[in-house]
Amino acid sequence: MLSVEHVTKRYGKFTALEDLSLTFTPGVYGLLAPNGAGKTTLIKMLTTLLFPTQGQILWDGEDIQALGETYRVQLGYLPQTFGYYPSYTPRQFLRYAAALQRIPPAEVEGRIADRLKQVGLEEVADQKMRKFSGGMLQRTGIALAILGDPKLLILDEPTAGLDPRERVRFRNLIHALAADRIVILSTHIVSDVETIAGQIILLRDHRLYCCASLAEICAPYQGKVFLLPAGTPLAHGQTLLSEGQGTEGTFLRALCDRPPEGGVPAQPTLEDAFLAIYGEGQP
Repeated sequence: MLSVEHVTKRYGKFTALEDLSLTFTPGVYGLLAPNGAGKTTLIKMLTTLLFPTQGQILWDGEDIQALGETYRVQLGYLPQTFGYYPSYTPRQFLRYAAALQRIPPAEVEGRIADRLKQVGLEEVADQKMRKFSGGMLQRTGIALAILGDPKLLILDEPTAGLDPRERVRFRNLIHALAADRIVILSTHIVSDVETIAGQIILLRDHRLYCCASLAEICAPYQGKVFLLPAGTPLAHGQTLLSEGQGTEGTFLRALCDRPPEGGVPAQPTLEDAFLAIYGEGQP
């Protein structure tokens, strides 16, 4: 279990996160917030790249700062961009990482083959990474993050550069991995969080807004989201969430206090809730 207990992080007079408390148990957690809300700061503290100004982070009841390497061997981390050697193949790169992680030599080749298969790179395992697309490099990074069979897996924008087929593969992989470990997924891609995460963490004004299921986050907007014909003027109490394209042309998706004339009720989505919570809708 990973516990964040009343954590505050300050940079001089600027408070990046304030009095944050969270508890993580095995499963997938989606970390979703606008830029500047504190996602990166939280991830850096969970990975021991930064430490709290106040409060503590505990792994099975012990402070991660005191645990040091004992904690870090339980951790798999994929940053937004990771360093690699272009002249290496994925297999060579993972061998190098296995040596740094002190994986027993007898286990290395089998574990590398398994990880490369999991991310769909077994057929290019011996090709130079300088020839790889962005999506292939990202899959190599995911293989690297899970190489040590971590109990805590933190992925920062892991689907960047992945095509739709690769994104589905990634989702399936994460579901499988989360059976017996904690997976924290930070992303701007709402559909990824909506599909994968059992719990969604929202940060607002540098504090925890909520940690809840998709259904719980969308519940306050039930009966308040409507589709309107394009060009419909919005009245008081109606907020434009987005515009879309349907079978009958362009439509407006609006958040309304009361059912509008000519409006078609719509099931609220996480994107609707996100835009409503963070005030991104246009009045």
